Formats: sequence, C-alpha cells, structure tokens
Amino acid sequence: MTDERDFDRAEELAEAERTAGVQVARSLVAADGQSICRDCGEEIDAERRAAAPFACRCIQCQRRFEKDHRHA
Repeated sequence: MTDERDFDRAEELAEAERTAGVQVARSLVAADGQSICRDCGEEIDAERRAAAPFACRCIQCQRRFEKDHRHA
C-alpha cells in the first residue's frame, strides 16, 4: 500500500517542477521578451520590446486587449 507520505512527496516534487518551469519561462521573457505577438502573430517591433521587454503583444493588439478587458 502506498504511504501517504509518498503521495505528499510526489505532490511536492510536481509542484517544485511546475514552479521551476514558470520561473524559467518568466526569466526568458524578462530577459529577451517575446518577438512575436501572441494575438496577431506579427513581429513586435524593437522599440516596443525595448520599452516593455516583458511585452507579449504588439502595441496595436495590446491596446485592443486593454480596451476589451477594461471593464472585465
């Protein structure tokens, strides 16, 4: 029979792995940003990436996103 501690340890390891993956993804985005807009698929221009290295949308899509989610 599986010990409850084994289950708890497996959950802890899974959570640690998820956390590590999120941290790696965040550091990559923070370091380099994304070059492709997640909404339209076009390249995010260099000026936007320099001003907001964490940006995942081009300026046009970001404006649309903010307008659509302003009252959400």
